[in-house]
Amino acid sequence: MKRRIPLAPEEGWLTFGLVLLICLSLAWSIDDVRWVLGKDAYLDYLVLAAIGGVLVGFIGPKVGWGRWLTYLIGCIFAALLVPLLTALVDFPDGAPLGVLYQATAWASVQAYIDIAIRGSPTTLQYLHWVMSIGLVVWATSMFASYAVFGHHRSLNAVVVVGILLVGNMAFTAEDQLPLLVVFSLASLFLLIRSHVFDEQTEWLRRRIGDPTSIRAVYLRGGTAFIASTVALAFVLTQVAASAPLEGAWGGVNDSLISLSRTVSKYFPTGGTTRSVGLAFGSSTLVTGIWNNNSDEALIIQRDPLDDADYYWRAVTYDKIGLKDWDRSDTQTIVRQAGDSLMDTLADDATQAGLHTFTFTINPVGFHQSTMLAPATAVEADEPSRISYLGASGFFATMDREGGSGPYEVASRVLVRGNGPGELNKAALRAAGTDYPPEVLEYFTDVVPGSLGPDALALRDRIVAEAESQAPVDLADRLFTVLRSSEYTYDTDIRDRPCQDLSMVECFARFKEGYCQYYAATMAVILRDLGVPTRLAEGFLPGTREAGIERILNSNAHAWVEVYFPGYGWVLFDPTGGALPGQVGPLPSGPPTGSAPPPRPSASAALPSFPTGDGRTDDLGPTGGGSGITAGSIGPLIAVTVLLLIVVGGLAFAVWQRGPRGATSADAAYGTVTRIASRFGFGPRPAQTVYEYAGSLGEVLPAVRPELETVARAKVESVYAREVLGSDRLDALRAAQRRLRLSLLRLAFRRRERRRRR
Repeated sequence: MKRRIPLAPEEGWLTFGLVLLICLSLAWSIDDVRWVLGKDAYLDYLVLAAIGGVLVGFIGPKVGWGRWLTYLIGCIFAALLVPLLTALVDFPDGAPLGVLYQATAWASVQAYIDIAIRGSPTTLQYLHWVMSIGLVVWATSMFASYAVFGHHRSLNAVVVVGILLVGNMAFTAEDQLPLLVVFSLASLFLLIRSHVFDEQTEWLRRRIGDPTSIRAVYLRGGTAFIASTVALAFVLTQVAASAPLEGAWGGVNDSLISLSRTVSKYFPTGGTTRSVGLAFGSSTLVTGIWNNNSDEALIIQRDPLDDADYYWRAVTYDKIGLKDWDRSDTQTIVRQAGDSLMDTLADDATQAGLHTFTFTINPVGFHQSTMLAPATAVEADEPSRISYLGASGFFATMDREGGSGPYEVASRVLVRGNGPGELNKAALRAAGTDYPPEVLEYFTDVVPGSLGPDALALRDRIVAEAESQAPVDLADRLFTVLRSSEYTYDTDIRDRPCQDLSMVECFARFKEGYCQYYAATMAVILRDLGVPTRLAEGFLPGTREAGIERILNSNAHAWVEVYFPGYGWVLFDPTGGALPGQVGPLPSGPPTGSAPPPRPSASAALPSFPTGDGRTDDLGPTGGGSGITAGSIGPLIAVTVLLLIVVGGLAFAVWQRGPRGATSADAAYGTVTRIASRFGFGPRPAQTVYEYAGSLGEVLPAVRPELETVARAKVESVYAREVLGSDRLDALRAAQRRLRLSLLRLAFRRRERRRRR
């Protein structure tokens, strides 16, 4: 005699396999993107999380657990297992359970302290993200499994898993089309099998005939439909070239990027994400890979006789963290067209030897409101909003006050050379070190832990090898060393074990990275030597022809600006790799009588070095850093879009509280029983329509009239075969509309539910 496994689902083991497959597709998709620090192995355990969630959602209804009891037990198992699997990232060879729990807990607490208490834009920790993503996969899989085996609503499972899957795929540069095909096939077969199961159940209930006779018909027709549909969709993805909705997204990038930056500190960095534009903001998070984008960003019309190479600055930063750049609180002033932009501000360029040039900038691909200019912008042809630091007024960024299209800006620049009034090492050596107090306050701070043993060794080497201890000689020597072949320009350093290192120490130790590594290393070491330094982001010089300069997204870049009394901020670009248009070393200038006395190091003792977990990756100079390209903030935009999808879904659900079209007594009564059953208030087998409406009205007395309306229409229409008039149908529609939301309150009527049982 053939024995049946006690927990064998009446829906069939194939249904279980299909549910597991759609959840595994989600786990594989997230793992493939490498969201956490770009590491391959960090999210491999998501497969186990998906299996665990599916098993809980399957076993619960089969042993008689209700929905909330199933979810509670699933949460308990997730809380026990996921932290253990998370800690195995740091202990691949295993460790005692207590050690594993402690590692995950410690990382999570430290991350909370860094972000919520210390207010840091980022954290060295990463295990909390590994755990959080695992919990999301577990919870999604558990919901999908219970939706199929508990509620018998496969569409809910497909929609929820599909939203996460497609949202994840939309923002990765990895080719995940095979996973989408697998998910689509599994989902379609699951929906067909669920429909067959519902039809068979209905035939058995109504005693229509042999329910097995419909299985072959549905499965054959459904299989043919699925095969042809998926094959046609696959062909279209390979040959289709039109983009009918492309214009609908014009200008959306700026809003998404702005919103993403607001919540960026709460989301992980990493992943091979799509580049969707450029972003300059008040902070920069460092990620692990730079995706080049050669789209045109700016077209600049300039004086054909002016052949200088300019760095097009967008923003500056005064705060340099362990893995991020940030800006202190700024003040804002609005300048009208033609006004002096920097009047009364500390960065106003008034010294002798400056040359003024005018540029017309057309942001063809750079959609932000940020206005760019080389050196010091002094005038614009439209209202501008200047953000600055401190009471003295140190430039942070300049934005358009509602303008669009091309704009004209005039800048004053220091000309490099050995002549009088020109910029050279001799002139800067004589500038001295009489810094304004606010310059020292904002631009010499070094975060503890920024300089580890290798970074300190580099600092000491610079001090020993510099021509003198004058700030310009220290900066020039560091510039030369970083530009040498000793350091390698690399746009992907995700394989470097920098989890416990600051970005400066990571670069000093492995000597590989992109512009943010070079710039941050130079800035922090100079600050540690008492030299005021800030970081800047913008664009490298582009290609020029007949007075037109064209700049691509791939020209986005980061560099260093050092303060010299009497000269203001002087640009240094330490990034190696011989990038086109880079500024070279300063001219030596005429000899001077003597150099200023040496400045002591700002920190003689070795700074405390962090022992937490984390990762410092960055973007390359031909594209910039995580604060420069939206390719690096793809995960943040993905989260933003998903949040918008959720909000839109809720709005759609409220709109659908209808019905707005034709309805029937049977449909209205079905709506009531379906919603109430989800909260454990479904009708009992021997209960009549009136009895059920009355018992439900005792739980929700506020909607008792609507329940009576639906019940009366159900009995008269279905059993008495009466035809309802238009007035009755309008009343039925209004009752159904209110009940669709009012019945949701059953979720909070647990006591009444237990009493009814």
